[in-house]
Amino acid sequence: MLTDLDHAGLESYRSDYREPADFDSFWADTLAQAREHDLALQIEPVPTDLLTIEVFDVTFAGFGGHRVRAWLRVPAGRPGPLPAVVQFHGYGSGRGAPVEDLLWASAGYAHLLMDVRGQGGAHAGGDTPDPVGSGPSYPGFLTRGIRSPDSYFYRRVFTDAVRAVEAVRALDLVDPARVGIVGASQGGGIALATAGLLGDIAALHVQAPFLCDIRRATLITGSMPYAELTGYLAAHRGEVDQVFRTLSYFDGIGFARRATAHAWFSCGLMDDICPPSTAFAAFHAYRGQARMQAWKYNGHEAGGAEDLTTALASFRGLLQAPSLPRTDRGAAGRKVLFGA
Repeated sequence: MLTDLDHAGLESYRSDYREPADFDSFWADTLAQAREHDLALQIEPVPTDLLTIEVFDVTFAGFGGHRVRAWLRVPAGRPGPLPAVVQFHGYGSGRGAPVEDLLWASAGYAHLLMDVRGQGGAHAGGDTPDPVGSGPSYPGFLTRGIRSPDSYFYRRVFTDAVRAVEAVRALDLVDPARVGIVGASQGGGIALATAGLLGDIAALHVQAPFLCDIRRATLITGSMPYAELTGYLAAHRGEVDQVFRTLSYFDGIGFARRATAHAWFSCGLMDDICPPSTAFAAFHAYRGQARMQAWKYNGHEAGGAEDLTTALASFRGLLQAPSLPRTDRGAAGRKVLFGA
């Protein structure tokens, strides 16, 4: 069933999200602190039985200088400099096994899949701990450190993600001007934030992005992970304003207003995890050229393989060429497609 607004409602919807006045200075200070630590990039080859792809175990310094792990996969024997794709995974998952997620390297890209700190206990496994504690929180990750933007979990994660792009760009085999970012669900939210924090990303693809129009999401879905917020506020009734003030620094709409990469969004109109209006809120706020594909009969998986086919085709046009045409948003750069 439809879980949210109809077609006309989604096209006309605009969020009432208001970013804090110090949004930019908060993130500038956060990234400056992270960059005080040497990137300390380490790359170790991983033996596999793959014939066409080489795999490397990567570590680099993220937020607080903490070690963050990732897999780097590259097409075997292909000379650089290569275009690169940085990918972020879904909620509770991890970077998985070396022989998984072979799509982007198979298409000719250097592909870095970052481990989200503290996650990886569900779905694909993870290897990156989060050494920072938090105050009271609801089970999960969404409310960890939520009493302050300084201590909030996603401050560390978004900073790690920026450092992941910087790590890829530091590789001799990568062309730093040809880097795209991809992610679905939580990964889509992280990708959108990273594109907003780094103004020179070449291409962006997000499926059913999490952490967009967060306050609305808590009011129209009872599904996890947003139910972690409602569960927390049910027990901490006096912290509503404080919680949403913290979240205002992490809402995808704020990052969308600053992102200029050519972008492809997608959502499922039957998604009760990340409601489609929240994805549309970020899409409508997006600064650069963007397209939204809304799938009528899909839920949180959005367009699945069809979306990935779109991403491969669109990224090829932007990332495989040595020079990248950059244009700002205009009427021709905004398009909504409602899939069958």
